[in-house]
Amino acid sequence: MSVFTNWTDEHTRKFHNDIIYVNHNLESTGLFTDVALAEMLDNHPDNMLDVCTMGTDSMYPNQFRTGDFRGCDGKSLIEMVKAGKLYINARRAMNLHPEYNEVLKKMYGELSEKTGNKGFNANGGILISSPIAKVPYHTDRQHVVLWHIRGTKRVYVYPMTDKFISDASYEAVVTSTLLDDLPYEVAFDEHASVLTLNGGEMACWQLNQPHRVVNETFCVSIASEYSNRESALKNSAMFAQAAMRSKFGSTPVWQDTVPSIRLAKAVAGKVLKKSGLYKGRTTPDFVTFKVDKSVPGYIVDIDPVPRDF
Repeated sequence: MSVFTNWTDEHTRKFHNDIIYVNHNLESTGLFTDVALAEMLDNHPDNMLDVCTMGTDSMYPNQFRTGDFRGCDGKSLIEMVKAGKLYINARRAMNLHPEYNEVLKKMYGELSEKTGNKGFNANGGILISSPIAKVPYHTDRQHVVLWHIRGTKRVYVYPMTDKFISDASYEAVVTSTLLDDLPYEVAFDEHASVLTLNGGEMACWQLNQPHRVVNETFCVSIASEYSNRESALKNSAMFAQAAMRSKFGSTPVWQDTVPSIRLAKAVAGKVLKKSGLYKGRTTPDFVTFKVDKSVPGYIVDIDPVPRDF
């Protein structure tokens, strides 16, 4: 079985350099039906499963809140996602479950053949999200590929300029254990490229390119990510920039910096991180609601407690 059905030389040229989307046939594996997904959820480790809803912060709209889903079986969780505001991320599901891992290997084996990029070290999470779910404006620290399988969603992808992702904002992401959201303004949407993805379409964009997602129906997707020399070098360099900005009040710049200086920053960042001379922020993941099928909306707010499962 070939994963891609309409890959062209143009997709190869644009990979890593521009927004691309292409058709795939992953739904034909049978692993993404409600029944198969429920079984996967029942066998997925609790500490690798996120069941979330959206918050109401004005600066970070739709920022995710973590919920306590324990006691809910996979079938019930999927039913609640379809009817409510829940968003499930089964982290590394494509790696941890053998039948899904075989598909992940095929996906990236074919992507390697098409692009000439070798040595993908991909992790793949399965996203199961409600018809009204929204993924907030954010960036990713690694290269991301979104393999959409069921439903319809709109992906807003924004330019890679300081207006949309400043160095200081990305430094905050790199030095945090949880944060990947960015400050958002509605006016940003005038500059967005909007992709409408239906089941059977894959999309990807440049490293760290800001984006947000709006569901139009119940959706199932794979969000896969992988690191390479480009992402590792930039993340280490931005860690060093964060230290320069925080400790010395300087205003370091990544864009248009010559390669030798970028490399020097990356080396410094690795040293700082490994030595502990500069530490990032360890942000606890607080659970702020409990999933309860017996109440309207399925969400019961609780006093925030650190997640311990």
